[in-house]
Amino acid sequence: MAISRAQLAKELEPGLNALFGMEYDRYENEHAEIFETESSDRAFEEEVLIVGFGNASVKQEGQGVQFDNATEGFTARYTHETVALAFALTEEAVEDNLYDRLGARYTKALARSMAHTKQVKAANVLNNAFSSSYTGGDGVSLINTAHPLSYGGNLANRATTMSDLNETSLENALIDISTYVDDRNMILALRGTKLIVPPQLQFVADRLLETPGRVGTADNDINAIKNMGLLPEGYAVNHFLVDTDAWFVLTDCPDGFKHFERTPISTSMEGDFDTGNVRYKARERYSFGWSNPRCVFGSQGA
Repeated sequence: MAISRAQLAKELEPGLNALFGMEYDRYENEHAEIFETESSDRAFEEEVLIVGFGNASVKQEGQGVQFDNATEGFTARYTHETVALAFALTEEAVEDNLYDRLGARYTKALARSMAHTKQVKAANVLNNAFSSSYTGGDGVSLINTAHPLSYGGNLANRATTMSDLNETSLENALIDISTYVDDRNMILALRGTKLIVPPQLQFVADRLLETPGRVGTADNDINAIKNMGLLPEGYAVNHFLVDTDAWFVLTDCPDGFKHFERTPISTSMEGDFDTGNVRYKARERYSFGWSNPRCVFGSQGA
């Protein structure tokens, strides 16, 4: 349905001092703190886990060397969504508006809606990280104690008992990350790089990472996380996280969080010959997801 003069009655009368409600600042591109962006030219993208060799064995004198196999593991698929929104203005509403160009004003509102939607969809990867209804290529949720390994066993990227964000829980998370293993159960040299928190935890995060001494103690101890140069990228606040006490530590594991851009945002405008209505549309295609669960450690809080 087109926006008509009935919905813009005050804009058709003299004496209006100001129009407000669409010129707010917004949180932009917070997904860039989490996701690596790549372009795509397909309906979907797939990333396949390659499982390498295990530990070498001792070769006895005169005996043959042992051969090992490499294989493929699970496949992570990114299916692009088309996100679009449109509006229409009647010919009469455009003609009779006294104060500004309706099309230009509502086009800004359209862009704001598209940008907000993108941030919500990106944050939902973490918002749904603990839910068994949202599984990755390995068949379990992003944050889980039982990511199956190809040659047996499991990988955990959360504590058995989840904790609120504090010095102890953060240090334990960094220790766990440093002992992550690959699918042949060999220890990987991974480290935490950045802490992701909702706005409710930004003050806790700042005290934990930016003070030279330990938080909440009268002892003259150093802040070990800061002193050792751990979490070198500090912390980032994501305002689209819905759990007020959930927190996540990103790691330097490659091929973790991915954002595929299939079609960049584009806008179009056309007039309808019969009605004279002017229609505006914005559209883009993209996907957000994760391939390797070793890219993160997470907690829902206590």
